[in-house]
Amino acid sequence: MSSEMELVVDAEGDVRCIYGEELDLREPGKLRITRASHVEPDAAGCWSADMGPSGGPVLGPYGSRSEALQAERGWLLGQGRFTRRSPLPDQDCKIVYNRAVQLE
Repeated sequence: MSSEMELVVDAEGDVRCIYGEELDLREPGKLRITRASHVEPDAAGCWSADMGPSGGPVLGPYGSRSEALQAERGWLLGQGRFTRRSPLPDQDCKIVYNRAVQLE
């Protein structure tokens, strides 16, 4: 099984990504994690992704947490904050980190 995590490096050397556990982000250096949303259940057991911390809407409700997480990721990627914006060398660039994961 393999997984993929995209890191975007801006012109100042800052790195942005949608957090995943595919890569230990503590390894490269100083780390600052900022919440992009709140994925929470409601009283009826449905799930929503509140994109307010990223300046977005509330997505949902969804029948499962995984659906809400998928919607959250889709919205973030659609905003272009976590993808390469320009192929020019002095602009953002994307690094795709691949790591094969073995499950025992």
